[in-house]
Amino acid sequence: MATNLSTTSDFDLPAEPPPLSDEALLLRYRDRRDQDAFGELVGRYQEELFHYLWRYLHDASLAEEVFQMACLRLAQHCDRFLPDHRVKPWFYTIATHLAIDALRHAGRHAATSLDAEHGDDATLSELLVGHGDDPTAHLEQQERQAWLRQAIAELPPHLRDGLNLVYFEGLKYADAARRLGIPLGTLKSRMHESLVKLNEAWQRDARA
Repeated sequence: MATNLSTTSDFDLPAEPPPLSDEALLLRYRDRRDQDAFGELVGRYQEELFHYLWRYLHDASLAEEVFQMACLRLAQHCDRFLPDHRVKPWFYTIATHLAIDALRHAGRHAATSLDAEHGDDATLSELLVGHGDDPTAHLEQQERQAWLRQAIAELPPHLRDGLNLVYFEGLKYADAARRLGIPLGTLKSRMHESLVKLNEAWQRDARA
């Protein structure tokens, strides 16, 4: 009599544990000095944060240097990280402040490129990070989003419309320009003017 052999196991394999969040990785490094956890965290941001710095600095070698300094600063100041905050805006703030210092030492000014299409590594709230206090210490995430929407609502219509199409509806610059019936160069100029005005308002509120 033939014996039926099952090709499947009678026991299910244990499910893979979900990946740790950025915050959990940083806390693990803070509490246990787990180098693997810190390496995984840095690896998650290596590409996107480098490209953000490259656009900000317009210098690949300087962007790489600032990225490495930002990683070092993140490790050095991990004891200051609060569990109810998020790693990403804090990491971007550290990197942006270091980039500003690097430009100052080089006698240059920041010129965030609007020629590159926006992406996950260049959200509007991250472009607002500048010389002021740490935004995560100044406003919680939800409050910052509410502030941002209110500030955009107070912009002149010709500046507000482009921001809404690009950052909230997700259109590419060329598509947004066609929707508005204006040249692409005009849209880019308006976007730049909008970001300057929002940055100025953000810095005023951060100092208040």
